[in-house]
Amino acid sequence: MKTILAAVEFRKDEAPILNCTAEMARAFQAPVYLLHVEPPEPDFVGYHPGPQYIRDHVAQQAQADHELLHVYRDQLRQQGIEGESLLIQGPTAQKVVEEARRLEAACIIVGSHGHGVLHDLFWGSVSEGIIRKAPCPVLVVPTSAEIGG
Repeated sequence: MKTILAAVEFRKDEAPILNCTAEMARAFQAPVYLLHVEPPEPDFVGYHPGPQYIRDHVAQQAQADHELLHVYRDQLRQQGIEGESLLIQGPTAQKVVEEARRLEAACIIVGSHGHGVLHDLFWGSVSEGIIRKAPCPVLVVPTSAEIGG
């Protein structure tokens, strides 16, 4: 297997996704790319970049997410798994699929947070969006919230 791309969202519990990713990486002796997609910049009226306090908050959140992504990557490396971390910005499903293509990923691993039918009807499921456009197999891992944990 070439490369595994694991998308993490920094929800309550990423452990099921990270554990599954580690198992797959060991089984196939594959390197892992941990990917987090930050939401797109908020659009403001006109072409102004928006209020400074909002830009500062977005930058602080991105920095905190980047640091956590490095923690996850280091946890994989401590298990002897070759790994890198990527933090990008944009529409989540679209960016995951684009990165999978760019990295020529053999597999994408994502979490399912089980928001429910109503949520998916109005906002859609990120997992579903990835599955529909993915250039490779997608493994959807239920989170502890979904399996009663």
